[in-house]
Amino acid sequence: MNPQELNTTHTQITFFLLTGVPGLEDIQIWISIPFSFMYLLAVFGNVLVMAVIVWDRSLHEPMYLFLAMLTFNDVLLCTFTVPQMLLIFWQGPLAATFPACLTQMFFVHALFLSESAVLLAMAFDCYVAICTPLHYTTLLTGSLIVKVGLALIARSVAVVTPGVLILRLDFFHSNIIHHTYCENMGIAKLACNSITLNSIYGLSAAPLTTGLDFVFISLSYWLILKTVLQLPSSVLASACIV
Repeated sequence: MNPQELNTTHTQITFFLLTGVPGLEDIQIWISIPFSFMYLLAVFGNVLVMAVIVWDRSLHEPMYLFLAMLTFNDVLLCTFTVPQMLLIFWQGPLAATFPACLTQMFFVHALFLSESAVLLAMAFDCYVAICTPLHYTTLLTGSLIVKVGLALIARSVAVVTPGVLILRLDFFHSNIIHHTYCENMGIAKLACNSITLNSIYGLSAAPLTTGLDFVFISLSYWLILKTVLQLPSSVLASACIV
């Protein structure tokens, strides 16, 4: 055996170093100012919307409940990414353990998927309200909304769970991630072994989830527009007066 091979040891990497935005390290402290303002504004605005919907019983309608889901999702997504990003901007590169990085990756991707799904549910709600208004109250019941919410969570978890394929990878050479948060392919590219399965998963998950959501959302609003354009001019005039 080659003596050089005997003297070579590999140490499994146990943490990653998040460096922030590549090429903008010198001005990251200034970039943090608008991001801090937008984060506080987003959290305050979304929490205010949720509070109004919860307290006002007249707003306990499907569209407002879906809006509450969307605002809650936005608050979680911002909280899982922006504070860490600001910390990197203020203090420089941040070390994150492998379990912490994996946890962040899971929730960020799951929240992205659930946001797309909530937008799809809101589009369906608009479609039923405009295209089949007589069936609106019978179709969109409280129990159905609860089931839709649970289905959105289940779908996000089911799609993101295969991301644990990253656990099979070995990391020996580099632990530097040129980003502000942990994401699947950013970590996988640092691995020493093949990432074919991870690449296939990453390339197929997005089109089959958010891609299909976009198609169905577009179809819903196209049908809504088609229905509105087919309404008699007298109905449209009455609606405008009201």
